[in-house]
This record gives sequence, structure tokens and C-alpha cells, in this order.
Amino acid sequence: MTRSTDCGSHIRLYTRAMRIVFIGSGAIGIPAMHLLRESPEHELVGIVTQPDKPVGRKQIITPPPIKAAAQNCPVLQPPRIKHKEAIDAIRALAPELIVVMAYGQILLRTVLEIPKLGCLNLHASLLPRWRGAAPIQATIAAGDAETGITVMYMDEGLDTGDILLQRDIKVAREETAGSLHDRLAQLAPEALHDALVLLGSGNAPRTPQDNARATYAPKLERENGRIDWSERAEVIERKIRAYNPWPAAFTTFNERILKIFRAEIVSEKQNELTFAAADAFIAAREVQLEGSRRMTEDQFLRGHSPRALSS
Repeated sequence: MTRSTDCGSHIRLYTRAMRIVFIGSGAIGIPAMHLLRESPEHELVGIVTQPDKPVGRKQIITPPPIKAAAQNCPVLQPPRIKHKEAIDAIRALAPELIVVMAYGQILLRTVLEIPKLGCLNLHASLLPRWRGAAPIQATIAAGDAETGITVMYMDEGLDTGDILLQRDIKVAREETAGSLHDRLAQLAPEALHDALVLLGSGNAPRTPQDNARATYAPKLERENGRIDWSERAEVIERKIRAYNPWPAAFTTFNERILKIFRAEIVSEKQNELTFAAADAFIAAREVQLEGSRRMTEDQFLRGHSPRALSS
């Protein structure tokens, strides 16, 4: 299904290839970045991403996914994009358009005003629903039937800019944040391509968001994954899928963290990995005990003697 927007004010016709800067860090933006890099019509003149950082238990210095996929394109990694040095470096690339997806820092007006055609953001929800840093998790946790990619004109607010277009998809019954992330990543290039065509033709819509319908998905921390077993089973099961793979829904087992990645609502207790919720039971089907590897329910039960699980 294609979701259209009403035509508002139009930018002027732009008939030659655009010089484009891509700004992003997360893996969800890689397919959109590849579209720009491989485009015969436009020139990707630079990429802005986050600095390399220590990752994992061994704290190995690791580049963000966008940098790792950038290949031969110039890459800027300013600690803060609001700093004068970063702004000057972006301005020196002389972009006519900036495209942003999953960057993780706010762009100030001094950056937004650099490109003649403005800045487009690819957001992983159907705005104004789920503005903010964690729209994919919020979509699944809320039980939404659909989501998508919104291409919007950036302003100084938090995902408040006018909408250029939206492309939507259905949310599958067994959807996890990981699977939905990957599907939206593949949808993003289609949405971006259509947006660039509209910009080039002079027929790009500009539809203000209805702020009265806005909902918010703030940045998640690990503690957000803690399961409250007094909630309804349906709510808990959605949360487990929404937080798979990160931050991961969890409870405790013998005073150790037990992450639950997949679960099923059942009518009665089946084993020591079955938990009582407010109105039914949750059977954990895939788990990871602190200090151990991720494993299926059967693998876990074979390796652990029956013990009470505490919440």
C-alpha cells in the first residue's frame, strides 16, 4: 500500500544532478545510503556519522555501521555535529540536499540551512505516530497493525517537520524489533527514491503534521526491558518481541539476569520457564542467562536443575 499526502507548497524545479550528503549511523540507514552512492542521477559527496567507539565486553574500538559500509565515499565523524568545525566541514562539501536517517544527534538550524533544497529525514514510523528515538520498539509494544517510512523536511523540532511522503507496511504477528528493523531498512530506499523524483520534478508535497495525533517513543535504556509480571500476558509478549534484540526483555533467575527473546502465551504452567502474568502464563521459548549463551527453552532446561524463577 502507498500512503499519499496532499500537495502543499512546492520547491522550484531542479533539473540537474543533486550533490547530496548523507548523515546517519545505524545499520537501518545502509540501504538508503547505498541508493545514493549508486545513483546515476545524483552525487553522494560525503557521509557524516558518529565517531568510532568501544563495543562489547572487550571494548574493541568499532566504527558505526554506516562508516563500515561507506567504501570510497568521504566520511566525517565529528564528536558533535553542532560544533563549528563540523558545520564548516559539511558546508565545504557544498551539498544541495542532506538526507538523514538514524543519526542520533540533533541538527541545529546552522546545519539545516546549508543545503539549498533542505534536509530530508527518513523516520521509521508513520508520523506523527512515534516521534523519537525508538519508533520500531514502540510500534510492536503498542500492537500497531502497520508502520512504515516517513520522509519529512527537517526542522528544529523532534520529528515535527512537514511530510513529503510515506510508505507503509503491515506489522507481522510474530514481528520482532530486529525483523521489523530489517524490513524498514529495505523500504527506505524506495521511499527515498520516490522523494528524490518528486523533488526533481518540482511536485514534492509538503504536508504539516497533525500535532494533536502525535505520540512519542523516547530513547530506551537497558532497564526498560525489565518485565512486570503483574501486566497482562498480551502486553508482556509484545514487549518481549519489541525488545528483541535490544535492550532485551528480562527477569531474574537465581539472582541472575535472564533475558527472554521469544515467548508464547499459554493457559497453564508447563515448566520452570513458564511465568504467571496477570491473566495467563508466558512460556519463554528462547532465553539467555547472564554469563551464558542464547539458547532455546529445551537447551536451557537440560542444562539447569528446576529452580524457582523470581521476578
